[in-house]
Amino acid sequence: MKEIVLDTETTGMDPGTGDRIVEIGCVELMNHLPTGKTLQLYINPERDIPAEATAVHGITNDFVADKPVFSQIYSEFIEFIEGGKLVIHNAEFDMKFINWELGQVGHKAIGWGNVIDTLAIARKKFPGSPANLDALCRRFGIDNTERTYHGALLDSELLAEVYLELLGGRQHGLGLAAKKTVSTGADSKKIQPAKKQKREARPHNASAEELAAHRQLLEKLKDPLWQKTG
Repeated sequence: MKEIVLDTETTGMDPGTGDRIVEIGCVELMNHLPTGKTLQLYINPERDIPAEATAVHGITNDFVADKPVFSQIYSEFIEFIEGGKLVIHNAEFDMKFINWELGQVGHKAIGWGNVIDTLAIARKKFPGSPANLDALCRRFGIDNTERTYHGALLDSELLAEVYLELLGGRQHGLGLAAKKTVSTGADSKKIQPAKKQKREARPHNASAEELAAHRQLLEKLKDPLWQKTG
């Protein structure tokens, strides 16, 4: 099962008022575990980045001046996420930007049936508790000390760890109740019960010496029960 943990950084809060994406970060999971494949795309938003946005993610106008615009990178993005569900924290925010950008280049929108919102999972699992990414990292003991700024790829890597913990931790999906197998490289074979070896009966009659020793022991017993009459 392929999943893509995804995050974006933007110039502001609403694409409807002219805000745009400046970074996309993705981490690929297979069966809930990272494959090592990541995608990081910096994008020229074709507008100024407000100082308050730069204060959040650290991305400046000068940095993105020579970066490609969304229409030049969207096919690489679509190819990376193809066939996987998107795992996003506060998915409503990121999806409105992604689908707005896709609409501008004539690509169909990504449906909500293909999105997993970890914010909703966290709120359901820990009602009343803080559910932002930093709070969840603290709850699960995930090191986020490098998160001086919000970065799309770094946040996706942290969210991948948080997502695993929300699913039940590192034991999730291990199939501990499955049938026992013996692994030999890529092959697995069912364990076969060991064949029982038939042994010949051994002689167990007492020897003359053992019988004599037994009689001597009985003579030492005082008033044995078997000599009493009713």
